[in-house]
Amino acid sequence: MGRCMCLMRLNGKKDSIEGTAYKADPKSDEAKLKVKFYVPPFLPIIPVTGDYWVLYIDEDYQYVLVGGPTKKYLWILCRQKHMDEEIYNMLEQKAKDLGYDVSKLHKTPQSDSTPEGEHVPQEKGFWWIKSLFGK
Repeated sequence: MGRCMCLMRLNGKKDSIEGTAYKADPKSDEAKLKVKFYVPPFLPIIPVTGDYWVLYIDEDYQYVLVGGPTKKYLWILCRQKHMDEEIYNMLEQKAKDLGYDVSKLHKTPQSDSTPEGEHVPQEKGFWWIKSLFGK
């Protein structure tokens, strides 16, 4: 079992939530994980669990295709801020071949530099309350 931190952007601001990842089937060699987060983050009382299946990863661990059993969620992730279009298209085709609807994919705009003063927040949870009210 391992810990993971999820960084997300909500209304243009970077926020975080911590979770725990573990193999869905400890006896399997497949890279099928369960990720559990507790909400609200400032008072972790409600567990939320999701599937995180590694569908494809390159041999250098630079990019990965991640989905789940329902095919409702799909991510193309890269360690670099920019991915070659050829690699992106190859990952998109792999997802199509596995039955995922790639028309819902959205490329997140990336900049070449980190905006000044942007860092991983240390406080936990207030963004979650604000999100309930659409702020």
